[in-house]
Amino acid sequence: MARLLLIGNSRWHWAEPGATGGGLRCWHTPPSERLEAEDLQAWAAVGPVPAHPASLAARQLALADVPLEGAPPWLGIDRALVGWWAWRQQQRAVLVADAGTALSLTRVSAEGRFAGGLISAGLALQLKALGGSTAQLPQLHGAGAELDQLAPAWPQATDQAMVEGCRRAVAAAIALAAERAEGASLWLTGGDAPLVLPVLLTQQLDAAHAPDLALEAMAALPAVGWRR
Repeated sequence: MARLLLIGNSRWHWAEPGATGGGLRCWHTPPSERLEAEDLQAWAAVGPVPAHPASLAARQLALADVPLEGAPPWLGIDRALVGWWAWRQQQRAVLVADAGTALSLTRVSAEGRFAGGLISAGLALQLKALGGSTAQLPQLHGAGAELDQLAPAWPQATDQAMVEGCRRAVAAAIALAAERAEGASLWLTGGDAPLVLPVLLTQQLDAAHAPDLALEAMAALPAVGWRR
């Protein structure tokens, strides 16, 4: 079965047509040491690309394949994908917060033109920096397990204070950007989106949570042709 692949900074994101012919089946895996050609119809990358057959070069999607007006040549294809597809679905100004390894905030105007954005460290990168750049703070891994529910307003344990502090920092960056985005509709995607969404909800921010927005966009590209 034909598949799509988006190589991220810390995970690989896959999609294939749903069993009933409607929608997509999406899943995520750790990076692999080799990219195989079997069943791969199209792929894109923002993270490290491993060794792969030469035949795959023609199947790699580029920024020019994304019909986002005004996209500068340095824009990451992941940002172009999510911005274009969110706008395409609503036909109004959008702000897409992609909470992954990095937190990227991408604006698209009501006319469908790229309108700038912001990039900062995501939740895991913030925690890694705290643990690696200080003498007494621990190096935390797998923080998601501690984030099933909102922590106390003022956590006492150091690890919980770090995790919750970084989560609120990501949420605060999104909230401030949404406030300054002149009424743009807020979309939330990325691996850490489920961890950030509860904090946004406490601030009465209405965000459309779309976990697989980039893969849905890839499937809708004219170069792929899975969706119209």
